[in-house]
Amino acid sequence: MADEIRIDDLRAPVLNDIQRMGIEFGEARHTELTVDAVCEAAVSATGLDDFGPLDFRDRLGLQLSEMDADPQRTGLGRMLMFNDCTRYAANRLRIERLLHDHPEIGDIPIEKPVIVIGLPRSGTTNLVNLLASDQRFRSLPLWESYEPVPDPGESIGVDGVDPRWTRCQQQWEAMQVGAPFVAAMHPMEPDHVHEENELMAPDFSNYNLEWVARAPRWRDDYLARDQTPHYAYMKKVLQILQWYRPRERWVLKSPQHLEQIGPLLATFPDATIVVTHRDPVAVVQSTITMLCYGARTAYRTPDPQWYLDYWTDRIGRLLDTSLRDRHLLPTDRLVDVFFHEYMDDEMGTLQGIYDLAGIELTDGARASITAYQRAHPRGKDGRVVYDLRGDFSTTPEEVRSRFGDYLDRFPVRIEVQ
Repeated sequence: MADEIRIDDLRAPVLNDIQRMGIEFGEARHTELTVDAVCEAAVSATGLDDFGPLDFRDRLGLQLSEMDADPQRTGLGRMLMFNDCTRYAANRLRIERLLHDHPEIGDIPIEKPVIVIGLPRSGTTNLVNLLASDQRFRSLPLWESYEPVPDPGESIGVDGVDPRWTRCQQQWEAMQVGAPFVAAMHPMEPDHVHEENELMAPDFSNYNLEWVARAPRWRDDYLARDQTPHYAYMKKVLQILQWYRPRERWVLKSPQHLEQIGPLLATFPDATIVVTHRDPVAVVQSTITMLCYGARTAYRTPDPQWYLDYWTDRIGRLLDTSLRDRHLLPTDRLVDVFFHEYMDDEMGTLQGIYDLAGIELTDGARASITAYQRAHPRGKDGRVVYDLRGDFSTTPEEVRSRFGDYLDRFPVRIEVQ
């Protein structure tokens, strides 16, 4: 049985040496969180200066200004924000240059993708990785999502390893040291299949910021905007990836799509949609434990109550919007996957998805999926034990009261008592 992990210092973090060193390093440096500083760093890193349409600057500015104005954000947290935004801006520069040089990329079709949508922490990551183990699918490994266009000044090493993969591996190793329980809650190895909303990041419009920062002002602005143009941007980057490494069908996934069903289907009208379902209380307790734990170096105080309040509401918003827009989903290309049924019969669940998508689940595909399952057993990095009452001073009943409409509609199994 996998080791149980009990994170018992969420309210009063006990930092390890690496975490303390990171905080001290960040506090000793000044990080300028401005649009100009980010863009100048990206230009310096790439030698390029054409960002394409400049409307992204307003969105980037809002993200940076919210972080800049937050006195709780540590110096390390500010550095991490700056570095992420610089990477996104550099990616944008390389994307624009590649499309300028190869306009034919814009004609590449992205046909009949299989797209997994559902709450975070509801099995979407495991499900998409199982599907992606079938090499007939084109999927998005983490290393490629971080840097979708290679640096033309780099080349594959003599060992055959892409330098982008190596950088992603180095980040993963640093994360394992700086936040050692992350591996048990959300693996981030380079080859782990990632969410395609990372490809919207160079356009500075997705909900990723909410996962690494306390950003209610950004949330409100993001939700008020029509995201269709930013989904079109994401498709443009998928076309680039298809140009580099083609496959017949893409498999994608993101919980963000739950509240963006309209833009998603406007972008991929022939998609097969897989919707995962799980007890929202299990989702909330997993999410807030992970994020509160991860905040210990980016914020001066952990503030568990903030994470409880924010993410109970945020998960509720995702579900409310998905209920509102569910009628948009194509009934002949829609399958609902309930977490408890999926855990009981992964291969049977996959068979249903393959059947709906019109793809044969071949013996070779089964062998690849089984090999992935054996290499990635559940809880291989430990099983986190959650404690809503002890860590967040609430009860499952109190949290569950936010989700009545969803629970009335879908027969999810109650997991948290």
